[in-house]
Amino acid sequence: MKNVLTIAGSDSCGGAGIQADLKTFSANGVYGMSVITAVTAQNTQGVFAVQDINESIIKSQIDAIFTDIEVDAVKIGMVSKITTIEAIAQKLQQYKAKNVVLDPVMISKSGYALLNPEAKSALIKKLISQAFLITPNIPEACEILKEINAEKISIKTIEDMKSAAKEIYKLGCKNVLLKGGHMEGDAVDVLYDGKDITCLFSKRIQTKNTHGTGCTLSSAIAANLALEYKINDAVKRAKEYITIAIEHSLDIGHGVGPTHHFYELYKKAGII
Repeated sequence: MKNVLTIAGSDSCGGAGIQADLKTFSANGVYGMSVITAVTAQNTQGVFAVQDINESIIKSQIDAIFTDIEVDAVKIGMVSKITTIEAIAQKLQQYKAKNVVLDPVMISKSGYALLNPEAKSALIKKLISQAFLITPNIPEACEILKEINAEKISIKTIEDMKSAAKEIYKLGCKNVLLKGGHMEGDAVDVLYDGKDITCLFSKRIQTKNTHGTGCTLSSAIAANLALEYKINDAVKRAKEYITIAIEHSLDIGHGVGPTHHFYELYKKAGII
């Protein structure tokens, strides 16, 4: 059994964050472990409060895992403060963490800022450089590029996505997956490994229930990397997984519902 660690915030409604990551790990055949960086009060309608975890506790959680269990991949999600970012970066270096997938979570779907503005530079300098893969969506890519170029960036076409991926790659990560869910038409993601650009197309599913899609995709990729799939195959398998999860998303709550992390397993078991 391969072991994958998620370092992220807790989502009280279970559709994103730590909860979505652990569900995704289980659905993709790896053992999931967690380090909680923040506790959020949220549901399908939005994020209402955030309590950051003290960096000393974050470090202790990471120590507890790495000193006892082999970690085959790491997924990083919500890291809102500079001190949180520095603590994680220090520990990743200390333990020589491999297959680090960074999902640069900045703003929730409801518009709540999950990354403090002053922490953007630390995220870029401390964590992106250690990542095997970074998975920004278009707004997040624009924020990253704005931070390093000090000017507003517009990403409206696939060619823009390719250029942006190449610029983000220069920050030190080994691979960039720029997600195109915010563009019109079919969903297209751009994967850049420093040499080749791969465009990954998938049908756009008409549903409002997409809570936690970014968390789920990055966690599925981390699981596949732990299972020793090459980057292209890891991303393709993860995209197939999230597409099915969105296609059979759960219409619960009064807002944006979550994806169905266990649809295929439930189907095989005859539960649905």
